[in-house]
Amino acid sequence: SSFLSRHFDPEEKKTPQKVRERATKLSIIISKIHPLPRGFCYQRLLLPAKLTVTRRHSAVTTSKAYLRQTMAVAAMAGGVDSLSDRAAKMKEALLKSQTITENVVSILGSFDSRLSVLETAMRPTQIRTHAIRKAHENIDKTLKAAEVLLAEFDISRQAEAQILRGPHEDLESYLEAIEQLRKNIRFFSSSKGFKSGDAVLDNANTLLAKAISKLEDEFKQLLVSCSKPVEPDRLFECLPESMRPSAGSPANHGNHSEQQNSNAEAASFKPLVMIPPRTVPLLHDLAVHMVQSGHQQQLLKTYRDTRSSVLEESLRKLGVERLSKEDVQKMQWEVLEAKIGNWIHFMRIAVKILFAGERRLCDQIFDGFDSLRDQCFAECTGNNVSMLLSFGEAITKSKRSPEKLFVLLDMYEIMRELHSEIESVFSGKVCAEIRESTLGLTKKLAQTAQETFGDFEEAVEKDATKTAVLDGTVHPLTSYVINYVKFLFDYQSTLNQLFREFETGGETVSQLATVTMRIMQALQTNLDGKSKQYKDQALTHLFLMNNIHYMVRSVRRSEAKDLLGDDWVQRHRRVVQQHANQYKRTGWGKILQCVSAQGLTSSGGSSSAPGESGSGSGASRGLVKERFKIFNVQFEELHQKQSQWTVPDTELRESLRLAVAEVLLPAYRSFVKRFGPLVESGKTPQKYIKYTAEDLERMLGEFFEGKTLNEPRR
Repeated sequence: SSFLSRHFDPEEKKTPQKVRERATKLSIIISKIHPLPRGFCYQRLLLPAKLTVTRRHSAVTTSKAYLRQTMAVAAMAGGVDSLSDRAAKMKEALLKSQTITENVVSILGSFDSRLSVLETAMRPTQIRTHAIRKAHENIDKTLKAAEVLLAEFDISRQAEAQILRGPHEDLESYLEAIEQLRKNIRFFSSSKGFKSGDAVLDNANTLLAKAISKLEDEFKQLLVSCSKPVEPDRLFECLPESMRPSAGSPANHGNHSEQQNSNAEAASFKPLVMIPPRTVPLLHDLAVHMVQSGHQQQLLKTYRDTRSSVLEESLRKLGVERLSKEDVQKMQWEVLEAKIGNWIHFMRIAVKILFAGERRLCDQIFDGFDSLRDQCFAECTGNNVSMLLSFGEAITKSKRSPEKLFVLLDMYEIMRELHSEIESVFSGKVCAEIRESTLGLTKKLAQTAQETFGDFEEAVEKDATKTAVLDGTVHPLTSYVINYVKFLFDYQSTLNQLFREFETGGETVSQLATVTMRIMQALQTNLDGKSKQYKDQALTHLFLMNNIHYMVRSVRRSEAKDLLGDDWVQRHRRVVQQHANQYKRTGWGKILQCVSAQGLTSSGGSSSAPGESGSGSGASRGLVKERFKIFNVQFEELHQKQSQWTVPDTELRESLRLAVAEVLLPAYRSFVKRFGPLVESGKTPQKYIKYTAEDLERMLGEFFEGKTLNEPRR
C-alpha cells in the first residue's frame, strides 16, 4: 500500500518507461516477500479495497433511507423547524461522503487498468524466472542421475575384475559379483535414454555368460570332487544294531519271523551324509545362479551324470547286480536263495538309506525349485531303481517251484514294508513311473506267490516219487509238506494280505485254513498211494501210522492247531490208532496162532507112540514141538525184519512195543506153561524152547530201531 501511494499517484503523468521501471521494482519486492506462482493476477491485491468501498457506499444508502424516515416522523410530531436544520446538515454530510466514495471507486478503477498493464509487463520476467528455477532443478536431477550411473559403472568394473579372477579363489565373492552384474544389467535395461546403454548391456551380458560358464564348471568340479561311492560299511552303520550283518556275510539272514519284520519297520535308521555338509550351501548357491541364468538343462545333466554313477557304484560295491530271467534260471537253488536273501537286504538299504539320503541332498541343493529338484532326483535314481527291481522281475518270470514260495513271500513282504517309504522318497509327478514300477513288482510277486501256492497243493497230491522208505518211517514228502505248512504260519499275516488282494468276500483266516486242510488232505491221499508199494501189510500200516502221527504231532506243536482245530487233531489221532491196531493184527496174528492151544488137543484115539502124550491135556508132543519150532522161526524172522523198521517217535515206538508185548508175552507164557513139560521131558528141549518170556521182551525192545542187516544184535 505504501508503494502504491508513492509510485501510483492518479494525477501523475506516466510514461511507458516509468511504468516498466516501477513494475520491475514491484516484481522484485513481491518476489522477495514470497515467490508468486506463474499466472498470478495482481488485481487480486485490490479486492479488499473494493469490498471496503462497496460496504461504505451501501452504508451511505442506508443512512439516506433512515434520514427520510426520521424527517417523516418529526413532521408528524410537529418539530419541523429544528429537525430540518439537522437534516440539511446530515444531507450535506452524506453528499460529501458519497462524493468521496465515488472518487475512491474511480481511483480504484484506474488501479485496475494500471495493474493490468503492470501484469502484462511482468509476465516475461516471471516466465524467465520460472525457466531458470526449472533449469536448476533439471541440473540437480542430472547430477544425481550421473552419480548413480557412475556408481553403477564402478560396481560393474569391480564385478568384472572379480569374475575374471574366477570362482576358485573366493566363491562367495564370485557369486556376489554375478549378482551385482545382474543388477547392472537390470539397471541399464531400464535406462533407455542412455546413449551407450546397448553397448554396455552387450558387454555385461557377454561377461555374465562367461561367468555362468565358469560357474557350471565350478559346480561340476565341486560336485564331482565331493561325490564318492558309499562304502558298504558306511551303509551298514546306518542300519539299526539288530539288522547289521555279521562278520563275513553281506547281510543278516535269519529265519523269517513276522516279529522281525515289525521290528524292521519300527527300527530307527541313521541318515546317510552323502557329501560334506559345508559343501551343500555352496552347491545350492551355484545352482540358484545357474537356474536364474536359464541353464536348468545343463545343471540337470551335470547332476544326473555325476550322482547317478555314484549311486550305481555304491550299489555294486554293496553287491547289487542286474540279472535276467536266464541268469536266474541257471542258478543252483542254494545260490539263488542266498541271492534273494541279499536282495531283500539290499532293497531295504537302498530305499531307506541310500535313496533317502540322495533325496535329502536334492532337496537341499535345489531348494526353491521343486520341479527341477524332483526331476534331478528321478533321473539320477531311475536306472539304479531299475537295476534293483530287475532281479525281482527275473524271479517272477523264472520257472515256478514250491521252494520258491517262501522267498517270494519274503520279497513280497519287503516291498510291502517299503511301500510308504517309496511313496515318500519318490514323491512328485516326475517320480510317478518309479512308484508304478515298484508297485507293479509288488503285484507280480503276489501273483507269482499265489500261483506257486496253488502249484504246491497240486504237486503234493500228484507227487509220483517211486522211492519208498523201506523201514516204514516218515516219508520225506511228509516232513517236507509239514515243514512247508509250518512255515506258512510264519507268513500268516502276509498270506492274509495276499488273499485280500486276490479274493473277493469271505474271511482271509478261513481261506488260509481251507487251503491248509486241502494240502493236508492231498498229503494223506498221496501217502495212501505210496503205502500200496509195500508187500507186507504190517509195514503198510506201520508206514501210515508213522506219517499220520507225524502230521498230528506237528500240527499240535504249531500254530496250525488253532487254524485246523481240535476236531482235526482228534480225528487223525484215531486214524493213527487204527493203523496201529491193523499193524498188530496183520503183523502178529500168525505167530500168535502158534502159541494158542487150538489144534493141539486130540478129541479121539491117538496114533502117538506110548509116552508121547503127557501133561498137555492130550496134546501131541510132536505137534507141540512143531509149534515151538514154527514160533521160533517166525519170531526170529519178525525180529530180523522189524528191527530194521523204524518208528521215529520215541513215545509211539514204546507204546507200540508195549502193545505187542501185552498180546504176545502172556500168550507165550501160557503156552510154555501148558505145553512146555511135553518138550522138556524129551531129548534136547532147548532146541524147541529157545526163548524165555524175558528173552522175547528183551528182543521186542530191539524192534523199530531201524538197524541194518549186518548190525550186531544187542
